[in-house]
Amino acid sequence: MSEVNTATPAVELGDKDLPAFCPNPAMPLWSSHPRVYLELDHHGHAKCPYCGTEYKLKPGTVVKGH
Repeated sequence: MSEVNTATPAVELGDKDLPAFCPNPAMPLWSSHPRVYLELDHHGHAKCPYCGTEYKLKPGTVVKGH
């Protein structure tokens, strides 16, 4: 028996999607949780502590910090 890959691809974020937060607008209301802002790592990846949704920056996206 072979394993089925049920992993959901990471949600790609662009400039207009920052600051990153979850749940994102594409998620259905019935499955939402409190909004949490995500801190991107040095590789542009983040994972929601509530639902485990993974996020990553689109290639070429510039993060403007303070």
